[in-house]
Amino acid sequence: MARILIVDDSPSQLEGLKRLVQKLGHQTLTAVDGAAGVEATKRDKPDLVLMDVVMPNLNGFQATRAISKDPATSHIPVVLVTTKDQDTDKVWGMRQGAKAYITKPVNETELTRTLNENLKAP
Repeated sequence: MARILIVDDSPSQLEGLKRLVQKLGHQTLTAVDGAAGVEATKRDKPDLVLMDVVMPNLNGFQATRAISKDPATSHIPVVLVTTKDQDTDKVWGMRQGAKAYITKPVNETELTRTLNENLKAP
């Protein structure tokens, strides 16, 4: 069982992702914006972060960059989970350090595959 941090400012999206991740047998932690997500990543050292993009305070691209550039958290995979579905958004997200990019609404099969691929031991 992995510890997965879910970062999303929408209570309904946060709850939906939490239910899916728990159904897959993982423990969940949550944060309600990018800044809180970066802090929670530093403090709790989750095995993986599911990060929304459009959020107040610090957007998901900025938070992903902060996590992936910090030596204390750079080993933690960040998966962007967002409604932003343009190719340019995906490219930009990966350039910020994301390991994968999932568009909403989240497909359970795609989420399962992405988690399995990114939770493998290095």
